[in-house]
Amino acid sequence: QVQLVESGGGLVQPGGSLRLSCTASGSTFSITALGWYRQIPGKERELVAQIFNGGSPIYADSVKGRSTISRDNAKNMVVLQMNSLTPEDTAVYYCSAIIRLVRYWGQGTQVTVSS
Repeated sequence: QVQLVESGGGLVQPGGSLRLSCTASGSTFSITALGWYRQIPGKERELVAQIFNGGSPIYADSVKGRSTISRDNAKNMVVLQMNSLTPEDTAVYYCSAIIRLVRYWGQGTQVTVSS
């Protein structure tokens, strides 16, 4: 198993930026992918960005070009940098890890984009 702890959410003004961090602990040597998802009340959780071991980052179309996901394997950390935020980016953001085809989730961190 793996435990995921997110940080970096909060209130951001439209046009601003945010940096979300997630640190994994536990069976980190078995992680095959790390990523970020988000969810709005009443809607399904959706992919924001994800990186598989040895692969290139994958981004949702809605964030492509204004987001960067990066991994620090030495620190078991994944970071999401998002720029040019709009109110449509308001959601709970969840860190995700895949181990042996099982997906694990963090507790989530609220991001609100509003003036």
